[in-house]
Amino acid sequence: MVGRPNVGKSALFNRLAGRKISIVHDMPGVTRDRITSQCKLGNYPFEIIDTGGIGANVDASFTEQVRAEVEIALGSADVLLFVVDGQDGLTPLDQELARLMRRTAKPLLLAINKIDVDQHGPRAAEFSQLGFSESIAISAEHNRGILPLVAWLERMLPAPIFDEAGPGSDPASPIKIAIVGRPNVGKSSLTNAILNDDRTLVSPISGTTRDAIDIPYERHGQHYVLIDTAGIRPRGKVDNSVEVFSVMRSETSIRRADICCLVIDAEQGVTAQDKRIAGMIQEENKPCIVAFNKWDLIKDRTDSKEELKEVLDGLREELFFIPYAPSMLVSAKTGAELTRLFKTIERIRSESQFRIGTGVLNRLLAEAVALHPPAMKSGKRLKVLFGTQPDRPHGKVIPIPEFVLFVNDDGLLDQSYHRYLDSKLREKAPYTGLPILLHLRARAARDKSNDTRGQKFGRNPETGGRPPSGPRKRTNKKADKPRRRLGG
Repeated sequence: MVGRPNVGKSALFNRLAGRKISIVHDMPGVTRDRITSQCKLGNYPFEIIDTGGIGANVDASFTEQVRAEVEIALGSADVLLFVVDGQDGLTPLDQELARLMRRTAKPLLLAINKIDVDQHGPRAAEFSQLGFSESIAISAEHNRGILPLVAWLERMLPAPIFDEAGPGSDPASPIKIAIVGRPNVGKSSLTNAILNDDRTLVSPISGTTRDAIDIPYERHGQHYVLIDTAGIRPRGKVDNSVEVFSVMRSETSIRRADICCLVIDAEQGVTAQDKRIAGMIQEENKPCIVAFNKWDLIKDRTDSKEELKEVLDGLREELFFIPYAPSMLVSAKTGAELTRLFKTIERIRSESQFRIGTGVLNRLLAEAVALHPPAMKSGKRLKVLFGTQPDRPHGKVIPIPEFVLFVNDDGLLDQSYHRYLDSKLREKAPYTGLPILLHLRARAARDKSNDTRGQKFGRNPETGGRPPSGPRKRTNKKADKPRRRLGG
């Protein structure tokens, strides 16, 4: 999808994708990177690409880069969708872009957007001056003309190629990796280094990336989706509503990712905002890797293994509240340690499948409690009666290890003892990069009003199971038994 700024490309992209991916705002030049998704509104899915607006010098800092991204998209696309604004009418920039489209010699459809009602139909006739044989009036905002648009695109696209399993096959789900961090720590540079391509815009200007960009990636037969996100700034320091939306999309990316890669500037060290982002990952119970980027800038301080360990330990001390997250020094500029990064991701995926047997788990819990009993709280002590590990939820690529503990009172577990049990469980199963969730279930209180214990032995449940008071009646069962006569 190509067009000048603020004609509604992102709104149309979201409509075709079926969800809000690109940020839609009245301010021109919001979209900068090329964003891809799938349209599933037709008979078979096809890929759609949203591009930044061309021309008008909306943002001189990124004009050349945005144009380069658009040219890459034009080169890789099978069909071009030229979007114009039916409310503004035909502009000289539209005519210039029409000449650019014709030079590609690819199938092209002119989509006249913002024709919201039938009364706006005559406005579309003005664009016949562009000389395109195929055009359609639509309204992305009001869902007008979208299905005819999809039908036209399906006719012009190449026939889909299905594998032997058929179009209904369900391939293995890719691992979604959200690359998150504060602005200017090198998230987009790290994404480009992994892809070995200038896939996302990189600039020293804060806030270059605005949308959360999903990029499919395959490495050694394993499929991934890299989610390059906007830098998460404190809410009080955002400049405009677009940045607010960018931060919201980044936070949403954390929730929908299978694993989060927290990128931190190794030269500047761990800041307060880095800790807040790590806290967000912890609150969402997401697997995590900490990548200290820009290793090339501090490499002179990590020449020996001892110096490297000292630098890493110093950085890790600031993130003490996520001790399960492995950390490493990487360099997006040189590509150092990127192989180790993906080996760690595969290790996290592999260890997430490990399950502790019920018998082994209960012996482990009993030994842990015997070695270090929980402290008294309000005159009571926590008792772990039984523990089990539920089955992994279906459809989770990287399931979070969960344990259910049956206890006498679920309010007696404090944070320190929770960390102690967590460490004991990791001695049996490391669960690298994974949080461990403990779900406590209190033993149900016994209802004494319906207690039937002791009734078999003549006890009265109304008195708490005690035998009735008063003298006990003595009987001689042998004397009461009738005697059998001898001889008939």
